[in-house]
Parts: sequence; structure tokens; C-alpha cells
Amino acid sequence: MPHHTPLIATIVGAIVIAFIFGALAIRFRLPPLIGYLLAGVAVGPFTPGFVADQSLAAELSELGVILLMFGVGLHFSLKDLLAVKNIAIPGAIVQIAVATVLGLGLAHLMGWSLGGGLVFGLALSVASTVVLLQALQDRHLMDTREGHIAIGWLIVEDLAMVLTLVLIPALAGMLGGQSPEHADADGTLAGALALTVGKVIAFIAVMMIFGRRFIPWVLGWVAKTGSKELFRLCVLAITLGFAYGSAVVFDVSFALGAFFAGMILSESKLSHRAAEETLPLRDAFAVLFFVAAGMLFDPSILLREPLAVLATVTIIIFGKSIAAFLIVLAFRHPLKTALTVAASLAQIGEFSFILATVGLQFGLLSQVGKDLILAGAIISIVINPFVFGPIKPLTRWIEQRFPQLGDSTTDVIAATPSQLKDHVVIVGYGRVGSLVAEGLGASAVAYAVIEDDDGVVQALNSQGIDAYYSEGVTSNVLTLANIMEAKCLLLTIPNVFESAKMVELAHKMNPALRIVARAYSDEEAKHLLHVGATHAVTGEREIAIGMATWLVDHSYSNTPQAS
Repeated sequence: MPHHTPLIATIVGAIVIAFIFGALAIRFRLPPLIGYLLAGVAVGPFTPGFVADQSLAAELSELGVILLMFGVGLHFSLKDLLAVKNIAIPGAIVQIAVATVLGLGLAHLMGWSLGGGLVFGLALSVASTVVLLQALQDRHLMDTREGHIAIGWLIVEDLAMVLTLVLIPALAGMLGGQSPEHADADGTLAGALALTVGKVIAFIAVMMIFGRRFIPWVLGWVAKTGSKELFRLCVLAITLGFAYGSAVVFDVSFALGAFFAGMILSESKLSHRAAEETLPLRDAFAVLFFVAAGMLFDPSILLREPLAVLATVTIIIFGKSIAAFLIVLAFRHPLKTALTVAASLAQIGEFSFILATVGLQFGLLSQVGKDLILAGAIISIVINPFVFGPIKPLTRWIEQRFPQLGDSTTDVIAATPSQLKDHVVIVGYGRVGSLVAEGLGASAVAYAVIEDDDGVVQALNSQGIDAYYSEGVTSNVLTLANIMEAKCLLLTIPNVFESAKMVELAHKMNPALRIVARAYSDEEAKHLLHVGATHAVTGEREIAIGMATWLVDHSYSNTPQAS
């Protein structure tokens, strides 16, 4: 095969097999990422048949992490990051310590050395960037308080692991592993710590001072050229260039460099367009991450060390999650926030793989230890989508038995029933919902809001607006919004399946209610009309109608006007 190369074979094999296994997973009503992981096992070195290049797959998956974190940064401002520092910093540190101690205890029971136990515990303490962000995106939690806390927590874990990777070589000899070539261990440790902390501070300073000026300027200049291809290339150059440059110059992770680049760019008016340009590549390379993770997994560990695997998975899913849950509650956050953050962290991933490799390299961790970490990672990633399912019933169960937990939070949402009549109920207060509310307010039309971000609800309540918190619209929250005496229901949320359920529920409670719903296609609009919506709005159709209306109304006018 003269045209065969490992790179092409790896990309083609991974994507094609991931598609097949992902389609099978959906067919059996499983999350597609389970299919991607199984595809990795299928093309990995531990199963017969085609074997993809492991090192190439791992490097390609890093691109997915970079693009994903850049996208997160585009929706995450510095203000958001600082807003959660009081919970994210102590929470992440305590949770890492608890998980490390649990891992160390398990390692001691298996007769491992102190160094091996520390590396093992640390590997079990840090969540996967890709899995956490994928979980938040799938559940529309990226822009919620829970999402911000989880992402801030993740950034702290990332920084902690950067320091850990510096300390392992310096401490390897003291912990029973292979000593590095340095003679003065204490001097090496102090110097390494000082140098790493200095680099992190310098990285943040450079990004906030230089990057804050350069990134928006260069993107704005490229946008003025009018070249869509050059703009897309500029976004990728900024994303990959800053991620790689940050890692080379400041020794921080690719993900952290990309996150800060995206966060700085979020201040630009072009951030939304930049997010759209990187979305297809983000999705494709995120799939390669799961395939690369699956390739590392040796299924025989399940037969060789079944009890050790079970104990490892228990620490990841229950040990560290319970610790995170209790920490968030201790900081007086809502019960639902504590459960959501705990579920988000109930897995491990890329940093765990790196720690396992470094531990093995310096003789601190055995091959069995590395296999257990990989097994724990794969199993926890597979289980993680199902961990979110019990959050709602578990919240209700805990509140019924421990009502004081609901009263102990600082984020209690006012639930006084609305006294409005002939009003509009708006579901969703994002970009569309807030603009609709602004227009209604300007026209002196009374409205109530139902929103799944408790911070937004509190802000609206403080302005005297009837706003109610709910993850999904229920008869209880519709009753609070006085849907029985409302004139219209506006569904501005982007999920057509959730909207359809809301249409049916609201129609039963108030048959005379006029319901306007948002749709992304004519097929979605037809579905919403079929289940009872009065009108369905699609963006493209409304833009076309607006342009056509303007043209007809001003066909004989030469005066420029803005609509």
C-alpha cells in the first residue's frame, strides 16, 4: 500500500469505527460516547484485528481537549471565574486530598509503596476535562451556576496536576522510586516549586495583559477583510497557537492555555462567530479523545484483578463525589448544585493517564497500578452519563428527609405565587428570552419568567419581576407562574423535545392559552404545532419575512432606515 501512512490509517480507522459503534450505542439507547470508547477498545492493541497508532491517537485527542476548552472559555468570562473562586479553590483542594487518601489506603491494602499509593490516589482525584464538559453541554448546564462551579473546580484541579507533575520527578527517590539525576533533592524540590509557581503567575499575567489586547485586535482585523476562510483560520491559529505556546513557554497544560485564550476572546463581539467556526472540529476531535482512551484499556484486568477494579471505581464514583457533595453543601450552596457538581466529577481521564505514565516511568507505580487507573477511567466514563439521572429524585428524597438542607443555602429562590393576570409566561431567560422580556417591558406587558439558572432568578426577583427556578417545566412551577390566568406562553429554550412536553402540559392546565415556541427547522416547527403550539418560530423564516416586509414597505422609498 504505497499511500498507507499511520496518521491517515489512525484518523480514518478511528472515525469510521467510532461512527459504527456510536450508531449502535444510540440504537440501543445508550450514550454515544460509550460507543466511542468501545471503538477504541476494538482498534486498540489488546484486541485482535486492526490496531491504530496509540501515540498518534493520543496526540490527535489533545486537539479535541484544546478546542473544547477554547469553546468553554468563549462562554466563560473572568468575572464568572472569580465568582466561583471561593468554592472552587478550597473545594478542589479538599476533594483532591480526600480522593488521594482513599487511593493511598487502597494501595496500602494491596501492599504497594508510599510513592505508588500517592500517584495512584492523585490519579483517581482529577476529573476528565472532556467528559465533564461533554456532560455539562449535553444537559445545558454550561451557563448555569452548577456549570460555572464545576468548570472553576476543573481549572483548579488542572493547576494542581501541573504542580504534581513537577514534584513527582523531584520526589521520586524519596518515595521509593528511581531518583532523577539531580543530586540535591531538597534544592531541586524548592527550585522546581518556585519555578512552576512563577511560570503560572507569568502565564496569567501575559494572557491578561498582552493577550487581552492582541487576541480581540487580530480577530477584529481579520473580520474586516471579509474572508470567511481567513477568519476560521485565525480562530484556529489563536486557539492552537496560544495553547501550544503556553505549554512550551510556561509549562501549563494545553487545555489551560486554550481556556484562557477563549475567555479573553469572549470579551469580543466576535466571540459567538468564533465559537461557531470551531464547533465542527471540536466535535470531531472530542470523539478521537474517547477512542484514544478506549485504546489504552486492557480488558484482561477485569479478570485478573476484579476486586481491585471494583474498589478503584468505587473511590472514583462514590468516594470523591461524596467528598465534593459535602464540600459544596458546607459552603451553603443549594442541594441540587451539590449533587450536580458531585456527578460532574464522578470520573477521571486525561491527567490520570499522564500521572499513571509518569509514575511508571519513575518506578513509583507498577504496571498493575497503571492498568487499574485506566480501568477505573474507562468504567467511570461509561457510567458517568447515568450518574446524572438520579439527581432529581435524589434531591426530592433528601429534601423530604432533611428539610433543613433546603433552608441552609444562601441561594433560596423566592416561590411566592404570581398575582399577575392576562400576562405572558416566558420559559428560558437566555439571549432570546431576555430580548423578548425587554420588548414586553418596553410595551408595558406584564410577564413572569421560568429559568433554570438560580442566579438569574434571584437577579430578576430583586428587580421586582416574578421569576421562578425550575430545571424543567412542571405543573408546580406553572402554577406558581399563574399559567391558568395567563394569556400567552413563550418557549424560548432551544430543545424542541423539552418544548413539546411543556406545550402538552401547559395546554392541559389552560386550554385557552396561546403558546409560541422556538424551533430550528420546519420539521421541528411542525412537531410543535402538532402537539398543540399556537405558533412556532424558526430563525431563518422570521429573518426572511422581516426582509421581505421591509422591502415591500419601503419599495418606493430611498431613505435609509434600520429595522
